[in-house]
Amino acid sequence: MRYFLCFIFPPAAVLTTGRIGSFILSIILTLCFWIPGVIYAILVTNDFYSDRRNRKMIRAIKSNN
Repeated sequence: MRYFLCFIFPPAAVLTTGRIGSFILSIILTLCFWIPGVIYAILVTNDFYSDRRNRKMIRAIKSNN
């Protein structure tokens, strides 16, 4: 859902990740040109999912020990 939101309204997709500084930068990039805002929103969203996967893997490793 967030990736779909990246194409429709990039700042909203970044805001759902909880990163306020990135949200402000996303607004600036989207207002200047649409494409850089979309690309930045995709990168931030991808980083959010990557961090979430890493935290889940760390919890699984800790619970096995």
